[in-house]
Amino acid sequence: MSIPPGEPVSSEGAVAENDPGGLRVLFTDIGPEDQISLETLCPRSWRVHFQSDTQLDVGDGAAPLAQVLCVFVRTPVTRKLLQHMPAVRLVATRSAGVDHIDLAACRESGIAVVHVPDYGAATVAEHTFTLLLGLARHLCEARSRVLQGGFSYRGLTGFELQGKVLGIVGCGRIGAHVARIALGFGMKVLSFDPQSQPKAANSLSIDFVGWSELLERSDILSLHVPLTPETHHLLDDSAFARVKPGVVLLNTARGALIDEEALLRALDRGTVAAAGLDVLEHEGGAAPEAPMGCGGLGCDRGWGASHPLLRHPRVLATPHVGFNTREAVARILQKTVDNIAAWQAGQPLHRVA
Repeated sequence: MSIPPGEPVSSEGAVAENDPGGLRVLFTDIGPEDQISLETLCPRSWRVHFQSDTQLDVGDGAAPLAQVLCVFVRTPVTRKLLQHMPAVRLVATRSAGVDHIDLAACRESGIAVVHVPDYGAATVAEHTFTLLLGLARHLCEARSRVLQGGFSYRGLTGFELQGKVLGIVGCGRIGAHVARIALGFGMKVLSFDPQSQPKAANSLSIDFVGWSELLERSDILSLHVPLTPETHHLLDDSAFARVKPGVVLLNTARGALIDEEALLRALDRGTVAAAGLDVLEHEGGAAPEAPMGCGGLGCDRGWGASHPLLRHPRVLATPHVGFNTREAVARILQKTVDNIAAWQAGQPLHRVA
């Protein structure tokens, strides 16, 4: 089905009436480089508007007229926000996860939701190992020592990955790629996944085990599941009480998979030897170049350089950059435009609501 240039559409691609303009698309959380790319990728018939902030400005004249709202994970799409955007018929997120979107509110309002389920398994998996290797060889402390003019290796003894047991929680595209890298390091890979043996992992040398066995046997635990009511605070005091003492924890998925107060207690006890975190439960809606703070997403605590988890000497934290490679970002933008175009044509792709 093709749509004549300049014609707006309904939620299922039918041409809307009494509107001479093109499809009105509002992009939020867009930096200058991404805006340049999107201006090239979007059809000329679309009426595109960009906001750089993560928190949508509903007072902007483009917001109440937008038919498509395109967001990233730091822009919460709430019922209240949608009430200020009566023309929206599609929410397109430039992410695999959709926990920042009120799906129930979208369904009730007849708003379709699409996502980008596979933009870079290699990208996120490689960042997972960036964190792991950084922890294994004390890279941050070593660099700091060198910058201060010290070249002593005392206190920087690391550990090998070869022979260690890596426990993967969620063995989908990303988890399976983490497993491939781990096998290359000579590690043994275990996985717990509610779907038992996902297709992506069928050909790999992975032992699928129960949740308790995974916690008890893993030297390193890596999280790769979506955030749902069932996985919220998956790692809490009860789970940390069952882990193998001295486990290393990695999270490049969603911050709220971990009860962070429980993680602090486990770190202080030594139950968790170290943690590599690319995501936090209360990341907020701060712009990428701004200090981490309470910018939204329910942030009500003092997240920032003073927070004890981020200051902990055995935590290596990065600001949700696991997705952020040139290749992955290019795929995200292209697939997002493709998703919007497919919805406009009445043949929606990657629809979750």
